[in-house]
Amino acid sequence: MKKFLQLISDCLTDVGEIMPWDLEERLQANPELLVVDVREPYEYDAMHIEGSLCVPRGILESACEWDYEETIPELVRARQREVVVVCRSGYRSVLAAFSLMVLGYENVVSLKTGLRGWNDYEQPLLDAAGEPVDIEVADDYFTSRVREDQLSPK
Repeated sequence: MKKFLQLISDCLTDVGEIMPWDLEERLQANPELLVVDVREPYEYDAMHIEGSLCVPRGILESACEWDYEETIPELVRARQREVVVVCRSGYRSVLAAFSLMVLGYENVVSLKTGLRGWNDYEQPLLDAAGEPVDIEVADDYFTSRVREDQLSPK
């Protein structure tokens, strides 16, 4: 049986990653670049990259196709666009980028270090109202909070 990080590692043989400073450059160079945020809506509302598209990981595959309740037309039409997939830490985005590649997306990568790294690089994040999120607030939000009952048994 594979563990979570092994699954991520296996996907990385096919999925490319870029760093936050690369994404900053790509956004400046390509206004058609699509940033797909695969976190849950409540996470997206708390803070996200301006102009990013919220497509929760749980509906990603059906959101990429016509004729589903989850269909997101901009995403369906993006198979030839440059796509960067983001999440909190860069793990869900690897799995999502792999799915997009399998579904025929031609130019897709994952943001290594996720939005946590984007914030560490001091890049802007917006809340649901479109207001800037303070870097320290984002630092606190992205801090891991693994509970005692979530730790491996000793």
